[in-house]
Amino acid sequence: MVATLEVIATSVEDAVAAAQGGADRLEVTWALEADGLTPPVAMVAEMRERMDLPLRVMLRSNAGFTTDARELANLCRDAEALRAVGAVAFVFGFLTPAGKLDLRAMTALIAASAPCPWTLHRAIDHAADARAVWDAAQKLPRLDIVLSGGGPDGLPATLGTLCARAHWQTSGVRWLAGGGLLPEHIPPLRAAGITQFHAGRFARHGQDWDQPVDEAAVRQLRRALDSAAE
Repeated sequence: MVATLEVIATSVEDAVAAAQGGADRLEVTWALEADGLTPPVAMVAEMRERMDLPLRVMLRSNAGFTTDARELANLCRDAEALRAVGAVAFVFGFLTPAGKLDLRAMTALIAASAPCPWTLHRAIDHAADARAVWDAAQKLPRLDIVLSGGGPDGLPATLGTLCARAHWQTSGVRWLAGGGLLPEHIPPLRAAGITQFHAGRFARHGQDWDQPVDEAAVRQLRRALDSAAE
């Protein structure tokens, strides 16, 4: 199966550099100091005008993995506005205070973002029971990707955990390996059967979240993916 490289973009310039470096898809987000929040609609619209790469857009209002009724209503409105300017998929995931999948919030966002597919983001890595969240999410419509680093500490600390969970994948729902991805993580993940990869810090100049996307770093990840496929 062909490997897919997704790169986090927080600006139009990030998006252009990621595309030139060989990214297949963008996760569009904002406020990386809060681990990524919903980006401005105008920025997403400009990205759509500048390139053809699929845009998966974050829906999140705070740095945690819980939400309340007010935030949820705003996120639902954001989803409709973002879909109107070219978002083709969304990224979200909410937990209850007990660490279970928040089905109320998830159902509302799935309805607001219809008919777009969606990524369950790293909320699963902070769940009380990752397998229970995986199984609950499979019952929801249009889920196709689950972003994970294998645990709250991310890669490389829980690389082995994510590899061991590769068999959870189905024909319709695949893991997206992220949370500290480095080129050396790609061969074991590919060998385990994971084909979707998510680049954040490594894809930036100096591997610094405060710096823009580095086309050369993205190209390095692209080469690593292509080499592992061979």
